Amino acid sequence: MNLIAALGLNLGLLVAIMFVLWLISVRIRDVSFIDAFWAYGMAIMASASFLQTENPGSLAYTIWALTALWGIRLGTHLFLRWRKEGVDPRYKKIMGRAMEKQGMSFAKAALLKAWVLQIPLLFIVCLPAQLGILLAGPDGLSAVSIVGAVIALIGIGFETIGDMQLKTFKANPASKGKVLDSGLWKYTRHPNYFGDFCAWWGIWLVAAPMGWPVWLAAIGPLFLSFTLMKWSGAPLLEKSLKQNRPAYVEYIERTSTFFPMPPKK
Repeated sequence: MNLIAALGLNLGLLVAIMFVLWLISVRIRDVSFIDAFWAYGMAIMASASFLQTENPGSLAYTIWALTALWGIRLGTHLFLRWRKEGVDPRYKKIMGRAMEKQGMSFAKAALLKAWVLQIPLLFIVCLPAQLGILLAGPDGLSAVSIVGAVIALIGIGFETIGDMQLKTFKANPASKGKVLDSGLWKYTRHPNYFGDFCAWWGIWLVAAPMGWPVWLAAIGPLFLSFTLMKWSGAPLLEKSLKQNRPAYVEYIERTSTFFPMPPKK
């Protein structure tokens, strides 16, 4: 198996899917479902890698299963949320700015500001899973891989529970205007993002015994960590929450930003 050719096939598949989804977004004039595909796309990349692996062993199966579990669970959660809530205000703002200030059509703005940008980012973040599966062959699990799998499962579980708690909170009319500060949200302001962090560093660790290509692919979880903690994840969300919910400022003072910690009294 030629590693470069296999990755090239994965990238070509990703571009083709993104093109079809762009056409759909133009037709419905909404790109918000791109968040759901971010998760689904990684599961697809892992599956495409797995299908190109001859005689896969337990290591390849584990990396594929963890990535698929994370991607399908999160993708379905985000897709159902989009179906219920409709256009995401973040993307509405991005698209509006591109159309009003830069004179772009909706189709051009959707292509350049959403779909094209996501292709390299998704592919890079998912590199540990792709490389790990493609290089693993019939290899079994090492002690390092087992530790990584445990970390990934903890992350998936943490994120799942956090999302369920938030969904229940939002569904209660009495919660309107309030801040969720119970359950996992008592220990971190972003249990879902922390779960993503653990899941992808765990997957990278599972694949790490495959050598330097996977070690270099640490750029994937590093970029994801930066995104979640410093760029479009926690900072962007908290800016909005501080403006719309006065109680959130007090919540910030007593609750850890990212890593779970006992709340300050």
